[in-house]
Amino acid sequence: MTLTDQKNHERAIRLASGGRLPLSHTLVMGVLNVTPDSFSDGGIFREPARAVEHALAMERQGADIIDVGGESTRPGADPVPAGEEIRRVIPVIEGIRRTSSVPLSIDTFKAATARAALDAGADIVNDISALRFDEAMAELLASRQVPVILMHMLGTPRTMQIAPSYENCVAEITEFFKERLRYCDSRGIDRERVILDPGIGFGKRLQDNLDILANLREFKKLGQTLLTGTSRKSFINKVNPSDGPASARLGGSIASMITAAFGGADIVRVHDVAETVEALKVARAIRKRQ
Repeated sequence: MTLTDQKNHERAIRLASGGRLPLSHTLVMGVLNVTPDSFSDGGIFREPARAVEHALAMERQGADIIDVGGESTRPGADPVPAGEEIRRVIPVIEGIRRTSSVPLSIDTFKAATARAALDAGADIVNDISALRFDEAMAELLASRQVPVILMHMLGTPRTMQIAPSYENCVAEITEFFKERLRYCDSRGIDRERVILDPGIGFGKRLQDNLDILANLREFKKLGQTLLTGTSRKSFINKVNPSDGPASARLGGSIASMITAAFGGADIVRVHDVAETVEALKVARAIRKRQ
């Protein structure tokens, strides 16, 4: 069963606080970039007050999780020191926590940033390196018993789109996930807290992104919670070329997100929360009649 898992309503993401995020339906993760240079909305939410306001608006629109990021991971992006990343994200997390208990994810591969964010009230770590860039991250996650998102990426954000190549993208990502799960086992990270993200657009060609979305069930065979992030990404523009900004790719974002949900994605990471929530409600209503 996809989109809504009627047989497994007890499946849930267990948060460190003791709370649970049920996985009986596809969860919506709202993107909150507090960066000057993210590919779609960089600079819009640099001021903490405005970022907090946007997070609360996404919660009202139906976001189940807010993903806060202080470093752009667009192709070619330069790294940001942990101190600067912390300076950007902590006031936002603290501001959200003053008025809301919405689950928060910190989008970082640095243990220092993750630790500061968890101390400020974050619930989940979203690591695009899948615990490969900072050895201290695994220890932190094991000690805090925090859910973690492990994403597949070739190279680094600066290099990932320089001639990426696969013989079989889906099979190679699957093997990567298997190795990362074994690593988590060795470091005392409970598999029940591990979420997998195949990394649409992160070291992928157009055909790779399409193959991933067409074959999400292969990743579901690993038995883990699955997240996909297609929102506003450049592969949409390659399918439907346009001179418009990334924010204009709503149609392609919704189409790819619904495809992912029907393919087994438990969480979709999106910029356009209200539109996504509406699309998922309609898709679920149709599914119930089938």
